[in-house]
Amino acid sequence: MTHPFKRSNDITVESWCELCERLYDNSWQDSLLRFRSNYAFRGLSDSGYDLKTSFTRRCGAHSHLEYHLLRNFSKYAEMPWTGENASNWRWLTVAQHHGLPTRLLDWTYSPFVAAHFATADTDRFDGDGVIWFADYVKINKMLPRPLSDELVNVGANAFTLEMLEHALGDIKGFDALGDDLVLFFEPPSIDARIVNQFAFFSVMSDPTAQLDLWLEKHPDIYGRIIIPKALKWEIRDKLDQANITERTLFPGLDGLALWLKRQYTPRT
Repeated sequence: MTHPFKRSNDITVESWCELCERLYDNSWQDSLLRFRSNYAFRGLSDSGYDLKTSFTRRCGAHSHLEYHLLRNFSKYAEMPWTGENASNWRWLTVAQHHGLPTRLLDWTYSPFVAAHFATADTDRFDGDGVIWFADYVKINKMLPRPLSDELVNVGANAFTLEMLEHALGDIKGFDALGDDLVLFFEPPSIDARIVNQFAFFSVMSDPTAQLDLWLEKHPDIYGRIIIPKALKWEIRDKLDQANITERTLFPGLDGLALWLKRQYTPRT
């Protein structure tokens, strides 16, 4: 937490209704005549948290350790999903999903899933939460060739692993394009957790880069919704009633236990 809590384009909501309105700001698409948001969302329990990756928090500026982490993960992991000769794009995705420190950041297409993560930790209810949102369509359109060509050729706004592998081969091809690039991509449906969380990843072309520092240079494509601590219980209860809980987002006994533990935590 190296930055002040307040940022220039923060929006502090004062009610559940205002939160719902803000989460769907700018979602109307004239060309489609539909409500389709171009934002990726990331919810955090503390508004003071930055967007450092798990790799940077663990390994600092030692970017060379990324290679060793992935090398050993792929050596010991039994993951038939990746297949033989899998690219580091695939290993990064699997590793992030299972908790290895990586350069990836978790996002979601779902604003309410992000609101869940901003209000899931009752131990953090003494401080404000935050939902980051970033226009992934504009961010991906800022990329140089061959990535920009791949989006046009496929007719997509976000990348898949197959698109990244086709355009760049391994992640080294991404790093070679420059050290200040960001892209958003969809992970494959490895399991129900990926599907239920409507998961989305961001990645930068430097293992030690920090996304919030990059976003500050582009204030027109991101913002933060601040959830005051006094509002957290109401939002939490209404999300639970809407079935946005650990029980659905983390299918299995672990998610069930997390949900019940929080559900029966006294407010006092």
